[in-house]
Amino acid sequence: MLDLKHLLQNPEEIAENNRNRGADIDLSIIKSLSEDKTQALQTFEDLRRQTKENAEAVQKADPKDRETFIKEGRNLKEQVKEAESRLADLESQLETEAKKYPNLLRPDVKIGKNGDDNEIVRVVGKPVNFDFEIKDHLALGEALDIIDIERAGKVSGSRFTYLKGDAVLLEFALINYVLSTLVPEGFVPIIPPHIISTEAMAAMGYLEHGGEEEIYHLKNDDAVLIGTSEQSIGPMHMNEILPLEKLPLRYLGFSPCYRRESGSYGRDVRGILRLHQFDKLEMFSFVEPEKSDEEHEFLLSMEEKLMQGLKLPYRVMRLCSGDIGRPSARTYDIETWIPSQNIYRETHSTSNTTDYQTRRLKIRYKNSAGQNELVHALNGTAFAIGRILIAIMENYQQIDGSIIVPEVLRPWMGKDCIGNNKP
Repeated sequence: MLDLKHLLQNPEEIAENNRNRGADIDLSIIKSLSEDKTQALQTFEDLRRQTKENAEAVQKADPKDRETFIKEGRNLKEQVKEAESRLADLESQLETEAKKYPNLLRPDVKIGKNGDDNEIVRVVGKPVNFDFEIKDHLALGEALDIIDIERAGKVSGSRFTYLKGDAVLLEFALINYVLSTLVPEGFVPIIPPHIISTEAMAAMGYLEHGGEEEIYHLKNDDAVLIGTSEQSIGPMHMNEILPLEKLPLRYLGFSPCYRRESGSYGRDVRGILRLHQFDKLEMFSFVEPEKSDEEHEFLLSMEEKLMQGLKLPYRVMRLCSGDIGRPSARTYDIETWIPSQNIYRETHSTSNTTDYQTRRLKIRYKNSAGQNELVHALNGTAFAIGRILIAIMENYQQIDGSIIVPEVLRPWMGKDCIGNNKP
């Protein structure tokens, strides 16, 4: 959520930011609500003052006049209750309206309407030129008996899977590879709760603008299943003041992710590209505000380091204003080459959400001047397991249907190849 004072004092900047992000918001509504709240607060405070004065008058009044002051006091108390209720209602309306506003974009974000306007920052590696007819990951996985969509469908319905055998070993090899790479960089491994309160999810900014439709709700418990571990890690320090010497505070979360994916269709629903449940390793940082852009570049560099270790062809994209999620001020995506589709597909994302989430969560730090200030929060994908499995299987496939194991993963796999005794 934006700073309300900044929002109200800089309407032109806010309006331009909204236009650039395709957010059609009437600024007059929040301005009017703010003015109404100010007036309601003044009324409430005046009535409380009058109530206090009346109570003092009761003590000083002659016995014959005391009943008159007592009756007036009862009337004032009722007015105070009404004024307090009015103030609370306006505060709630104001907060609801403020939540509609997207984060302020960083200056280097390109203005654009949609994904077609995203910028290619760099391209790393070249797609393999196969001299045989390639298979997609599902055909490879079913032939090797390491992916079972059909049986998962019997048990759970569409867009679930059983990973089996070497696919499971490959997942755990990826996990160990990430841990061995990122823990030395100061990331604290964490397995977060998979169920969080609706309040915590709302504070992270994922329930507005249709986000609620993508989340699995446990309505009997006023709780939700996380769609990524960042949604559980972010609220971990809510209502806390972090010591300056602890920053940057970096976490590496591992968790299942649960997503309804209600708008998915076509080739995206084949295989394990877009499932309702998948595992992911996620980086999350809390930093001083002036260092958040530097931390953003650092998270991107960690994503690229992991990708370069796997020797997969990819490209880095800087998303344009119309393609960035509302909590984010800047987002980079990494898109990896998927041979069966003959295109690059998103496998990683990293975003600087500045103080948009930490404002709601009330996560602060004590700066060098001894003052409490909001920290900035950032997130970045280490590996979304399903998509990286797809990229490895398809880019490393062999003519006989076997799959070469990337060299960096072999110490944990204990083999060079899946589906053949020889690489």
